[in-house]
Amino acid sequence: MTRLNLTRARALDLSTGTAPPSESTIVTADGVIVEMTAGEVESDATVIDVEGHVVVPGFVDSHVHLVWTGESLAKVGLTDAADLAEIQRRLVAERARLGADAGLLLGKGWLYDAVGGEPTAAMIDEVVSDIPVFLDSNDMHSVWVNSAALRAMGVDASTPDPPAGHLSRLPSGEPAGMLHERAAHEIAWAHLSRETTDGDRVASARRALAAFAAAGVTSVVDMGMDRHGWRALQTLAAEDGGRLPLRVAAHWLVADAGSDEANLAQVREAEEARAGNTEWLSVIGIKLVLDGVIDACTAAMRHPYSFGTNADLMWDVDRLTAVAVDADAVRLRLALHAIGDRASDIALDVMEHVAATNERWDWRPRIEHLEVVSEATPARLAALGVTASVQPVHADPAIQSNWRAQLGDDRVERGYPWPTFSAAGARIAFGTDAPTAPHETLLNLYIATTRKSVIQLDLPANTPHSVLPLDDALRHATIDAAASYGVEDRIGRIAPGYAADLTVLALDPAEPDGLLRNAAVLTVVGGRVTHRRRT
Repeated sequence: MTRLNLTRARALDLSTGTAPPSESTIVTADGVIVEMTAGEVESDATVIDVEGHVVVPGFVDSHVHLVWTGESLAKVGLTDAADLAEIQRRLVAERARLGADAGLLLGKGWLYDAVGGEPTAAMIDEVVSDIPVFLDSNDMHSVWVNSAALRAMGVDASTPDPPAGHLSRLPSGEPAGMLHERAAHEIAWAHLSRETTDGDRVASARRALAAFAAAGVTSVVDMGMDRHGWRALQTLAAEDGGRLPLRVAAHWLVADAGSDEANLAQVREAEEARAGNTEWLSVIGIKLVLDGVIDACTAAMRHPYSFGTNADLMWDVDRLTAVAVDADAVRLRLALHAIGDRASDIALDVMEHVAATNERWDWRPRIEHLEVVSEATPARLAALGVTASVQPVHADPAIQSNWRAQLGDDRVERGYPWPTFSAAGARIAFGTDAPTAPHETLLNLYIATTRKSVIQLDLPANTPHSVLPLDDALRHATIDAAASYGVEDRIGRIAPGYAADLTVLALDPAEPDGLLRNAAVLTVVGGRVTHRRRT
């Protein structure tokens, strides 16, 4: 029996609030919390003195993309690049760093506001033209490329737009350098995927798992699993007797392939992967992307954007419904990406149909993002038992200018309306959607409780009327996130019988700036230390 005890721990019981608790010892055995005691610890245990630091249940990030995050951590960052000149300067520096033998330059996180208009290949060609350049947008729904990348992909004037996606084009019909939505997935990222080895994916997954552990995260829900990512994570688990540095539950990505037969084949693929589930790595459901993002005017809205345009759904509704009913019937949980209010209305319609069609079970359906919703949405979420899976980091004021400009009306002040979900009785689960945003849970919590920026600290709060209390925010990142996929009886609390998944914080989160200046001192998953901050 392996034992790990944390002494002088101020273990935070989130069921009773965030008042600093008295010091105690957390006694664990074989990865499970046995008791909380003020007495002496057993002599055969490994003992770690946490010196009076606050200990919270290990953070559960309920929406991530693991392999993407690992890949992103190796790319040049552009989110805080203020203008096109700065973006170009960073590309020049990265090209020099890569050296003469480089065959590819990858970047991430650029914002439309910084570019000052529609990005073009020519803008990149001015500074890097000898090798392909692929730059992911901050929301990961578009890719900006240079001419060398277009040539490498074989994209030209004759390349058709895929369903629910499009290429930006010059007046001549030639591609201009932007690939949006399914064009990004099925052309740009598919090209990069063919150039990526299994070893590359394993390295990316390893990098991501280490980064989440360092952020105090002990469990994640991957919201875009495919066979490549699944194989990479299985490879990593096999290296450690089936164990990973954190618990990974996954939703298999299912895209509308144009027919019920092809769509249901993807559900069968998720079922087959589920047969290999373990305590540490499991497929629990499917992910269906109904629309795009507000920044690119690809989110499906009930009313047009400020410039008069709107977006269609990325799914045929009948085919979407057929997939949802089929997946639910085989006990795969449903997660539907819906950012626009029209998309979330249809997502709820589909879930109501599923509930009326199939035998009930502990299904735990979710809607991801919910950035702008209809007035009836909070009550509908609560009535159906649908979790609102939201990402506070997407509301950072530093990335809101273009978002607001695209809406241009009272919808701006109704954006990211998390308190309305709680008031209606709906469950909220926090995630980061990394790599579309910083993966650090503490930054996510800071934005949730202040609506202020972690990128530009001096910016005023974004819709401050929608801040959440600290107690609620911590629960949404722990026990509520665990409940979103049915494991709240095993993780998300510091109590006997629960997994020894623990995060030791440098600061009490209730202190002034106790989230912004905070960090994970120690992360423990299943009674094993996965991160220890160097002093």
